[in-house]
Amino acid sequence: MVSSGIMLEYEKGGELKTKSIDLLELSPSTDVNTLVGEIQKVEPLITASRTKQVRLLVQRLQEKLRQHCDHNFYLFKVLRAHILPLTNVALNKAGSCFITGSYDRTCKVWDTASGEELHTLEGHRNVVYAIAFNNPYGDKIATGSFDKTCKLWSAETGKCYHTFRGHTAEIVCLSFNPQSTVVATGSMDTTAKLWDIQSGEEVVTLTGHLAEIISLSFDTSGDRIITGSFDHTVVVWDASTGRKVHTLIGHCAEISSALFSWDCSLILTGSMDKTCMLWDATSGKCVATLTGHDDEILDSCFDYTGKLIATASADGTARVYNATTRKCITKLEGHEGEISKISFNPQGNRLLTGSSDKTARIWDVQTGQCLQVLEGHTDEIFSCAFNYKGNIVITGSKDNSCRIWR
Repeated sequence: MVSSGIMLEYEKGGELKTKSIDLLELSPSTDVNTLVGEIQKVEPLITASRTKQVRLLVQRLQEKLRQHCDHNFYLFKVLRAHILPLTNVALNKAGSCFITGSYDRTCKVWDTASGEELHTLEGHRNVVYAIAFNNPYGDKIATGSFDKTCKLWSAETGKCYHTFRGHTAEIVCLSFNPQSTVVATGSMDTTAKLWDIQSGEEVVTLTGHLAEIISLSFDTSGDRIITGSFDHTVVVWDASTGRKVHTLIGHCAEISSALFSWDCSLILTGSMDKTCMLWDATSGKCVATLTGHDDEILDSCFDYTGKLIATASADGTARVYNATTRKCITKLEGHEGEISKISFNPQGNRLLTGSSDKTARIWDVQTGQCLQVLEGHTDEIFSCAFNYKGNIVITGSKDNSCRIWR
């Protein structure tokens, strides 16, 4: 995150160690001297001689935040990416390249700056549906297909390292663990599997759901993984043993999204039952139900600090909630069709939504005001994402094209 913090390197007993200091509160209006003073109180590594250096770092971070406050997006390039519809779009962390999956059985790697195609990843025998980079590294790509396999590729050369076989039905979601040692796949066969990236072997199978798994995500340590299913439940698993830690029961319809907050204290689940639920990740107990939408919740997310929650619904509106008070702060109104995708920029002051009304929109998080409408697609937008800096947006549409906005 741009606003997440600074890394300290220091030597202890002849070993080089690192420690990170969170700056989640940093905003364009923060008083830097006061903040540095507070950091020094709790961090003995920052001695008086280092103060100036730390102050400069924090000022630089703050500058970056300011730059992104008033960014206007312009259409840079339209990519007629595939001969058949796209399924998903994903960026690497730097935003220097992105990937598109398609019904044409390929995944393509694109250079964001030029819009040039870098590689076509060929080999799947059916729709390439789920795609991901192993961020933050970005040197590997995983593709999950309706051919029941997942493939691991080099992002640099486009070479296929492994084909993971074992699922008995379509793979519809996948995710790398944060260490990039394991890739998890979720399938219509009701199971999820974890695969070792080095050896190409299956590590463990997560069994217990009664219907297809449509969403999965790791916590930031990679120790736990959650799966959301059409059986209305979300399960928290121990990623190393495959043991069930908690089953989150409470929704009365299919799950559309499930994810951990940044500090992994909370789990957010969105459902076709028109609600989002917040769960205590340690106890597995429901701590709040976020209501207000008139139709299915199709996507939900935390901001990078875990302080805010955004929900997108088939009712054509999005909402922002405070994760602590669980109160609705703003309602985003303006789309003329269902909103299937929502995400915060890493700075946490903007929201991006993609809708079946063929537009994507940029919103001010605090006021709920629509700042920009990204128009031009001729069919619904099913995928949209910010890059890590928050100054590039990629939109993917059913019109078979992908647009780069910057």
